[in-house]
Amino acid sequence: MVRRRGDARPLGRAAGWARELARLVVPVACAGCGLPDVRCCPACAAPLAGVPRRVEDAAPRLDRLDGVEPLPVWALAPYAGEVRELVVGWKDRGRVDLDRLLVPAVRRAAGAVAGPVAAAARGAPVLVVPAPSTAAARRARGREHVVVLAGAVAQGLRDAGVPAHVVRALGRRGHSRDQVGLGARARGRNLATGVVVHRRASAEVASGAVCLLVDDVVTTGATLASAERALEAAQAEVVAALVVAATPPPGRPATPVEAATPSVYPGHREGLA
Repeated sequence: MVRRRGDARPLGRAAGWARELARLVVPVACAGCGLPDVRCCPACAAPLAGVPRRVEDAAPRLDRLDGVEPLPVWALAPYAGEVRELVVGWKDRGRVDLDRLLVPAVRRAAGAVAGPVAAAARGAPVLVVPAPSTAAARRARGREHVVVLAGAVAQGLRDAGVPAHVVRALGRRGHSRDQVGLGARARGRNLATGVVVHRRASAEVASGAVCLLVDDVVTTGATLASAERALEAAQAEVVAALVVAATPPPGRPATPVEAATPSVYPGHREGLA
């Protein structure tokens, strides 16, 4: 077979095989604290076992400035300390073995928020939409790691009786780069028009389709905000987002924010208390 110029799929597969081989010859250690002979020790896994918390107030880019409440976002844990090491190890250091930790945690979290999501969906099936990665990130990682999370979220919703399936509706346009290492303003500029709906998915997300966004980490909210705008431009309704972890605001301790008190939000946030 003649490989097309620029086709990096064989390289991505080779990287995946190399990581699998490395795990056979390199001793396993906790991805959070380095404790030997365990994938993840109980102490480092504990923050992912709790109740997901609302975190959108700490993500300034989610402020729409149009009178509509920010997109409701749930997170399992703060993106700090051992949790940060776990997530970075999972997505950027080849620790795909942590799927066995994160997939069940995200599935449970989706079940925990299924009630308000179903209320917002008003009986419609929920399209679980993973945030898009750049082509360079996909090549480096050998996969789209957020799609793994999205599958767990869809299953968690179905476990709770909410019809849901994954739709890989979003992609990156132009020269937007990975968000890692960018500050708040740079993140906003990088994604201002960088997230688009794939043409092949445009029919499925149109006509008021109800969408739940999924990502690994929320920092400023720039990625989620750009994804929300792209889906709304395609006539979809984005009701919420679920992430593994949220970066704590500057100067605030790295503890989960308090759960939102019961309330009814205006407009398309109705039912997401």
